[in-house]
Amino acid sequence: MNQAPLIISDLADLHLFGSIKNQIKLIWDAHVSAKPGCSSSSAEMEVQMIEGANTNHMNAHADDPFVPGVASDWSTVVNSWLNQRPTRLKQSAGNSACCIFRVPETLIEINQKANKPRIVSIGPYHHEREGVQMIQEHKPRFFSALLARTRVNFCDYFDAIASKEEDIRACYSEPLVFGASKLSEMMVLDGCFIIEVLRAVEGIIPRDPDDPIFKMPWPLTSLMRDFLHLENQVPFFVLQKLYDMSKSPDESQLSLTELVLQFFKYTVQRRPEVFTKYRGVSDVKHLLHLIQLSLINLPPEVPREFDDKYLRPVQSVTELRSAGIKFKPRKCNEWLDIQFNNGVLEIPPLMINDLTSSFFLNSITFEQCYSYCSPHITSYLAFIRCLVTTVDDASFLSVHHVLENKYGTDAEVASFFNDLGKDVGFNMERSYLAGVIEELNRYYESRWRGRWTMFKYKYFGNPGSLISALAGFVTLMLTAIQSFFAVYAYIYPPKQ
Repeated sequence: MNQAPLIISDLADLHLFGSIKNQIKLIWDAHVSAKPGCSSSSAEMEVQMIEGANTNHMNAHADDPFVPGVASDWSTVVNSWLNQRPTRLKQSAGNSACCIFRVPETLIEINQKANKPRIVSIGPYHHEREGVQMIQEHKPRFFSALLARTRVNFCDYFDAIASKEEDIRACYSEPLVFGASKLSEMMVLDGCFIIEVLRAVEGIIPRDPDDPIFKMPWPLTSLMRDFLHLENQVPFFVLQKLYDMSKSPDESQLSLTELVLQFFKYTVQRRPEVFTKYRGVSDVKHLLHLIQLSLINLPPEVPREFDDKYLRPVQSVTELRSAGIKFKPRKCNEWLDIQFNNGVLEIPPLMINDLTSSFFLNSITFEQCYSYCSPHITSYLAFIRCLVTTVDDASFLSVHHVLENKYGTDAEVASFFNDLGKDVGFNMERSYLAGVIEELNRYYESRWRGRWTMFKYKYFGNPGSLISALAGFVTLMLTAIQSFFAVYAYIYPPKQ
């Protein structure tokens, strides 16, 4: 008699119908009455066992909650399941409001350092983490300077952000353990720190000439990198609110988006017109998202049908060169604008360094987690990864000014791009490079097919050519054998 499957199957839906205890009775009444030769007294005894009347039998199976008949233990387990809530990825993390994620473990393995802030913690995920306290101690003085300059009551900042608590919590992929006051304090302090750094760097506000944040070379570079970490983000509407409240009448009329793009112009090179284009852009989720949006500055795609036969990963640089395909740096300021025409693959020059590599890794992670953004960065890097599979590939692109290597050796660059594609989902049909991929693969196959056809025609096109080819092959083999024995006899002469 196999009772367990029946009980487990029914218990899975008990919360839809009422009391667990009453449902268990009904299940067992129906089950026992259906058993041939089962008396009413035995049925009553089984129900009593479910209710806990036969304590000796229950104790015998106390360590095994899934032994048939021990339903009170099962009800405890099921109740714990029903009351359990995810703590690392909220059930609502798939909606459009949720945009700040923990980096999945599979993507952390690509580069342990690139996904963690180095000198500053922004937001709740790394708050009070060891290694970021040096800059944390400077945040209050930046807030104090802001208050002194704007003369806005500090309570106004906290009240404004506290009113958005629910919206702030909805932006993070895991439940935040901080209370309302602590969360508001964190958002105000971190948000004002970011804004004041942006203003100081752009010369909008005066700064102390001996301020170590700006005097020393290393802090500012590290801040640029940390401000673009996915786990180190605060909602953009928080920054916008703080920026608007702290903006004085005689201050520059730059919008917050323009100020951010100006700050990151050395990390991600942009044309001047891009700053104006994104002056009033809406629905920006955070700093990382804004930089990604500024990169997607391509002409509108024309809908078309693709041949699935050619929508597959492209060959490496070495393989493409062997098919006669040439590489050329494309003269434009858009990293993503790759073109293929008449056997020439044109790629905008790409500087690869510590900042851009960190940006790439965090951008891929964001696109993998947030399904409401365009996967342009993932498509671009997946394409480059196909091209750069060996040290020779990286070296060739560097020599021909397609890659500007400030990252390390050619081997390190090749390793970086090879690691980028690990555990990354990529749909070629949705890629903005689908047309380039199709044409490149079509050209590659046609060139190789033409060369193979020419080879067969030249050497095997008629009996005479076939005989000549075979004769030449036999002659070559006999010559090689003769040479081998001649060398062997010279090295190991026969004994007299």
